[in-house]
Amino acid sequence: MTDDRIQTSDDRTPTGSDRTPTGGARTAPSAPADDARVRAWVREDFGIALDRLDRVADGADEAATLWRGTAADGRRYAVKLSGGGSPAGLVVTARLADHGLPGIAAPVRTRRGGLWSEHAGARLTLVPWVSDARALDDGAMDAELWVAYGELLGRVHATPVTDELARALPKEEYRHEGLTAFVRDVDQRLRAAPPPAADAHHRAVAAEWGAAADRVARLLERADALGVELRARPAAPLVVCHGDPHLGNVLCGGPGRVWLIDWDDAVLAPRERDLMFVLGGVLYFAPVGPREQRWFFEGYGAVADPDPDRLAYYRTVRALEDLAHPAVQAADPDRWPEAERVAALEIVRGVLSPAGLVEQALA
Repeated sequence: MTDDRIQTSDDRTPTGSDRTPTGGARTAPSAPADDARVRAWVREDFGIALDRLDRVADGADEAATLWRGTAADGRRYAVKLSGGGSPAGLVVTARLADHGLPGIAAPVRTRRGGLWSEHAGARLTLVPWVSDARALDDGAMDAELWVAYGELLGRVHATPVTDELARALPKEEYRHEGLTAFVRDVDQRLRAAPPPAADAHHRAVAAEWGAAADRVARLLERADALGVELRARPAAPLVVCHGDPHLGNVLCGGPGRVWLIDWDDAVLAPRERDLMFVLGGVLYFAPVGPREQRWFFEGYGAVADPDPDRLAYYRTVRALEDLAHPAVQAADPDRWPEAERVAALEIVRGVLSPAGLVEQALA
């Protein structure tokens, strides 16, 4: 066993998120964990014996490994070993679920009452596996589910910010220096002469990046300018935000019910931090149109005009993240398998496409 410490929600202060504006490169667990070892950790830390553990490939978090675990009684769990992000989302979901908010899956507590344990330099968490139906599946999100999605996010934003949440959650500061440094490093590497070992995927992503160099430079300038402007303003009201509520993090739970999962990026921020994912969306293959927005706000409630500068800032930062991280994956044959590099290259192309987030951010 690499690390037998068990954390509770009060044992440490979260250090930030891999998707907040300060995020740069993510941190992977210090050592790979085989399935047998993970099952042993779950049994020892949470008192649950898993008969089966299946790795899940969905998701873009390179700092985490996700499994679907099945216990002898048939109950299923999302088992996650994460070396990035912040444990603040565990504190938030535990509180929301304890107060009866539907659509929130509470983390399973350890035998010592904690929300996670630590192994291999990463957090081990266990959450009930609530649904196999993804909102991104074709035809999954009808009008009733869009309304339910709006209701759920509205209730999250209306959550009173207790002292516990204020201590646990990072606060929006419109800072992105870590991300800027990361993007500039990627820019330097991909625009340099390709190394002798460069393969077709490296050359392809370098070509895509080089063709977009002017747009990347404009995004960096835009993020800096907007950050300066927003930091100089009077502070906006901060609410509990999920931080990454695109449809890939929404599951369908039957008629009129949705689940909001993957709270690693939870943050105290203006509501535009989350609404950006509905006002246009961030996924080039799943844009959110006026009809879906109308359904969403039927559930969410009336909102005064969202601040355009905050929306622009969040779109710009997200565009840089969604472009730079998969570009690194596509270019690196030593760390990433072929299939993941091919998928990462397609993401880069999608983010740069006319329907992609780069064009949205620069519009």
